[in-house]
Amino acid sequence: MLKKKILVIEDDLHIQQYLVSLLQDHGYDVYEAGDVQEGLVQTEKHRPDLITLDIEMPGDWGPRFYHHLSRIPGLKKTPVIVISGLPGHQCAVMNAAASLSKPFDRDELLDIVRHTIG
Repeated sequence: MLKKKILVIEDDLHIQQYLVSLLQDHGYDVYEAGDVQEGLVQTEKHRPDLITLDIEMPGDWGPRFYHHLSRIPGLKKTPVIVISGLPGHQCAVMNAAASLSKPFDRDELLDIVRHTIG
């Protein structure tokens, strides 16, 4: 059985590494990107089943990534979980599968991932 693929887009290296380890430990193939541009490249390359997305990153914003994603045929329905420390982040990506505040609860995140992609 093929493992589900998750792309973590996060500029904070500690949080990025934590998310990668957490998701790998639960049986997912995990790819990572530190900014929006790298996120778009990784999305095209790996075609993930789910994306976790930080909102505030250097050079660009998470919502802009989502806007680009929504215009790529075959990828525009990819579920996105927003993970952000910004207040009001719940409104940043209108069609997000979920929105979590940093610091987030690991069990809540895993429940959302399992519910969203299995």
